[in-house]
Amino acid sequence: MENTIEEKVKQSIQVLRDKQARIYFLVQDTKGNAKASVRHIYQMAKTLKDNGFNPIILHEKADYSGVVAWLDEEYMSLPHKAIEGQNLEISPEDFLIIPELFGYVMDQVKQLPCAKIVLTQQYSHMLETLQPGQSWNQFGFMKCITTSNKQKEYIERVMRQSSFDVIEPYITNSFKPKSTPAMPIIGIHTKEQTDAINIIKTFYLKFPQYRWFTFRDLRGLSEKEFANSLSDCFLSVWIDDDSAFGTFPLESMKSGVPVIGKVPNISPDWMTEQNGIWITDKTLLVDVIADYIQNWLEDNINPEIQEEMKKTLELISDKQKFELNVVTLFTGYLNSRADSFEQQISKTEE
Repeated sequence: MENTIEEKVKQSIQVLRDKQARIYFLVQDTKGNAKASVRHIYQMAKTLKDNGFNPIILHEKADYSGVVAWLDEEYMSLPHKAIEGQNLEISPEDFLIIPELFGYVMDQVKQLPCAKIVLTQQYSHMLETLQPGQSWNQFGFMKCITTSNKQKEYIERVMRQSSFDVIEPYITNSFKPKSTPAMPIIGIHTKEQTDAINIIKTFYLKFPQYRWFTFRDLRGLSEKEFANSLSDCFLSVWIDDDSAFGTFPLESMKSGVPVIGKVPNISPDWMTEQNGIWITDKTLLVDVIADYIQNWLEDNINPEIQEEMKKTLELISDKQKFELNVVTLFTGYLNSRADSFEQQISKTEE
């Protein structure tokens, strides 16, 4: 009996060393709507697949919509499995990566023998489905991956028993400046749609002389449509109080479009006074937009903002850095688990 268990552990070690341990990424079904947090998961999974690992996209329902409507088709070529109606194969060498939104799933999987990791992209959601006093480590989730150092610092103060790693998202090359002059279009992206509506209505009431400027709500578009629409704009506007990374402003910068935005509750690592126009009171937003329009019409925009945008993008993870970070991190996870299994064998032999 002992030999059988020892042989199974040795097989698990070999699977881990060969990078063939299953790495399950649980994703929410966005019903065909673009979502940066889901894109981030698919980009991690594809990076692992391209580098010889064994990732699997895990979804709750069998009728999963997928991401083909808004991401490249190549992402749907990744292995997918539904939880509903299937007996998932879970072995001790496997990994289960669960977004913070799925706190209720943690209780359901706490008895599974695999390694468990929380992926926290939105700190404001991490306690939504947990009961008061519950923490991740109670369900066997001892590690957390997040998307920024500032978010990591915040989560560390709340979930003290877990260890934390950072994988920053990257901005794809779909976003690039247009060679033609920008149009009198203001791209707007807010977490709450009511914010976008109020900004647009208030602006036209206060500044009717600028009614010939158009606001473009950049919701519900595929990544390519989104990038093309954004590059048409001469200005973008952003409000997301709970954002911990801030993808949209960086997409704007990569498109050569300056940003006016409200500083989130946790200001992003990349945010400086010079790389955008940042305010703390959103009621002043329309006045700042109007000032910028007037300066734009008078060809009086400070050229330093474009230089600062470029400097910011140089500090942000690109695809190559992102892929290196993902491969390095998960190689460490697999090797560390293999080492722990080897230590168990050594103790048994002793």
